[in-house]
Formats: sequence, C-alpha cells, structure tokens
Amino acid sequence: MRSDIRIDHKVILDIIPPRASVLDLGCGAGELLELLVKNKEVRGQGIEIDEQAIYQCVARALNVFHGDIDTGLAEYQDGSFDYVILNQSLQQVEHFDKVFQDALRVGKKVIVGFPNFAYFKARLQLGFSGRAPVTKTLPYTWYESPNLHFFSILDFLDYCRKNDTKIERAVYLGIKRRVIFFPNLFANTGIFLVSR
Repeated sequence: MRSDIRIDHKVILDIIPPRASVLDLGCGAGELLELLVKNKEVRGQGIEIDEQAIYQCVARALNVFHGDIDTGLAEYQDGSFDYVILNQSLQQVEHFDKVFQDALRVGKKVIVGFPNFAYFKARLQLGFSGRAPVTKTLPYTWYESPNLHFFSILDFLDYCRKNDTKIERAVYLGIKRRVIFFPNLFANTGIFLVSR
C-alpha cells in the first residue's frame, strides 16, 4: 500500500472488510474508491455531481454515476450495500437528514467522515480575528465554501442519539495522527461507523 494515503482514507480502509459491497456518496475524483477496489477488492460504486470528477473516476476505471445525492437514493433497495460512505460530503448536502437516513436505509452500515467545525484552531481564528476560519480541513473562504452545515463532533453525537442511530466505532483525527483526548476540541476530523 502507498505511503502517501490520506489519514482518513487509511481509517476507512481499516474499517471495510475485503470483498464488501460499497456505495461512495460524493466520491469526488475516486481516490478512496480506487484504494478500496485495489486493496480490499470491494464491489464499489460511486455517485458524484461534479462532471470533471466523474471523468477522473472513469480514468481510474471506476463505476460511478452522475447524480445529486440530495435528490435521494430511491433507485436503491433497502440494504443494497454492505457499506455506504459519506466521507467529507455530508456537510455539503442541502438536506442533511434526508441524505443521512437514505444512506442508513441503503447501507447495512454507514461510514461518515466530516470536518469538525469546533476544532480549536478554527475556534481561535473566529475568536481572535472575528473572521470565518480557514484551516487545513476547512480550506475555503466563507464565500467559496461548499459546506452548508457547520457542525461539530458533539453535534453529530447528539444527532445520532436523538435519531436512534448506533455508533459502532468513532475515530478522531488530527493532521497526522489519531486524537484520543477531548476530540471535539483537538480533532479536525471525525470518522464514524454507524448503523440503525
């Protein structure tokens, strides 16, 4: 396996067992899906809205459909996939609850990865400069950001508790390593394995 793999992709590779069926929602240019196909021999499919990203997926010989996950996954039956992935995409959808519940319906398990908007560097930038933060995991200025939902690790934990969603595993990441203590403050990314 390559040594330049993103830390969140390594975590997801560790979670998904060999030869699982995977649906990657908002798969981008297909980097994660390609890793899963090559290293875990998954039966993978992606959905992506950006045409340029789809061309990159096709160049990687990936099975990707052009679609907007905000419009739903009605064409998929309940439990169609072993895993549905929403890595760095759930905060960008318009209808958070609808997309999340659809993912739980279509997948036996769902992997969610998102930037933690309560990360201490973001808090400091907002508190001291009085401006919207720009960090490694939040690299966009406020007017260019694709993010529509600004939530923290604690917000997501509360959401899962209120919606009877079981958290099977939680991994908190810093820039280069896992975060053990006070993840809502020190982790810039949270990755969760969830199910109904």
